[in-house]
Amino acid sequence: SPCAVLQASLFYQLVGFLDIRNRRKPTHAQLVHQMTEVCWEKCMDKPGPKLDSRTEICFIKYVERFIDTSQFILNRLEQTQKTKGSFSETMLD
Repeated sequence: SPCAVLQASLFYQLVGFLDIRNRRKPTHAQLVHQMTEVCWEKCMDKPGPKLDSRTEICFIKYVERFIDTSQFILNRLEQTQKTKGSFSETMLD
């Protein structure tokens, strides 16, 4: 039927859209790798057997920022899920 053909077409368009979107969206591992590269470039002047105090402090600050940012994102996602959950429950009533 024409309706089934339209539904199948829309389904395949949605699958294609999600596939493209997921390929563009960086993974967590890619983000960590990028952050590590930036941190290394900013903090590491010259590699040696030991880190000097300035380099160590620089790395610590980057790690702390990364942890803070990760925690912020997790909290935000949790809030979003709670909001969606309460909205869905309201719609079902």
